[in-house]
Amino acid sequence: MNVTLKQLHAFLAVAELGSFTGAGKRLRMAQPALSQHVRELEAELGLKLFNRTTRRVELTEGGREFQWSAAKIIEDLEMAVRNANDTAERRRGRITIAAAPLLAAVILPRTIAEFRLCHPGIQVVLVDVGTDQIVERVRSGQADCGVGTFALAEDGLTRLTLARDSLMLFCGRDSELSRRPEIAWADLHDQSLITLTRDSGIRLLVEMGYETAQVPFKPVYEVSQITTVLALVEAGLGVAVMPTYAWAAVHPGKLIAKPLSAPTISREIMMVTASERTASPATATFGGFLRKHTQRMVPQQVADA
Repeated sequence: MNVTLKQLHAFLAVAELGSFTGAGKRLRMAQPALSQHVRELEAELGLKLFNRTTRRVELTEGGREFQWSAAKIIEDLEMAVRNANDTAERRRGRITIAAAPLLAAVILPRTIAEFRLCHPGIQVVLVDVGTDQIVERVRSGQADCGVGTFALAEDGLTRLTLARDSLMLFCGRDSELSRRPEIAWADLHDQSLITLTRDSGIRLLVEMGYETAQVPFKPVYEVSQITTVLALVEAGLGVAVMPTYAWAAVHPGKLIAKPLSAPTISREIMMVTASERTASPATATFGGFLRKHTQRMVPQQVADA
C-alpha cells in the first residue's frame, strides 16, 4: 500500500468542506493537484470516495466509513509527533536509573530533585542494586542508565566519567592515625581493619593496597554494606578503607577521613548506557546534572566532620 499523507489531507479537506475549490484554498494547493491526490487515493483503496455533482461533492458510503479511519490516523500521527517533540525538548519522558546503593543514597536524590525542577514532565525511576545487576539492567534495557564503578572489561557499555574517587582511611577521632598529617598503607600494619565482603569491588582494591604495601590482610569484620562498615568504625571497633564518597554517610563529628599514599588507589565513578542503543535526550541531559552533583559530593580532599 502506498497511501500518502498528502492524499489523506486532501481527502479529509474535501470531505469536510464538500468542495474541491474550498479544500484547495485551505490546503493552499491548486485544484488539479488536489483532484489528482484524491484520484490516486481512490485507486490505491480500490474504492470510490466521492459522488461528484455540478453543485456539490458528497461522500459515498465507503467514503464516510473511510473518513473516520483517516481522521484517526492523522490525529494519532500528530499526537506522536507532538510527543516526539516534547521528548526531544525534554518536556516529557521517563528515565530509569540503576545505581549502587550508597551512590543512590548520597548523590542521586539531590540530582533527581534539581533535574525534576528543571524538567517536571520527565519521570525518574531509581533502582538501587549491586554492580552486576546494574550492568545487566542497562544491557537488557530495563534501565536507561547505570551509576557506579565498572570494570573496563565490561563490554557493551558507553561510559561517561562523573568524578574520580580515591580510597581513603576512615578512623575515629581518638585513633592515633587521626593525628598523623600523612598516612601510607604500611601504617595500617597493626590496625584492626573493617572491610566489605569479597563480592565488593572496593574490597578487591583494598586487598591490592595491602598487598602492594606488603601488609598482612587480616580483617576483623567483613560486612556487606558501606554504612555498616562506617557504623563499626564509629563504635571504635577498628578502621576502614573506603571511597571518598562514603564521607557523605558519616555522622558529623564521628570520624576522620585521610588520604592514603604509597600507593594511591583511585577509580572512576561513571554513568553507563547500552552501546547498542542511543540514549534518549532526557537521559543525556540527566547525565549533565549527575556529573555536577557527583563532583560536589566527591571532593578532592575531605575535611574533618
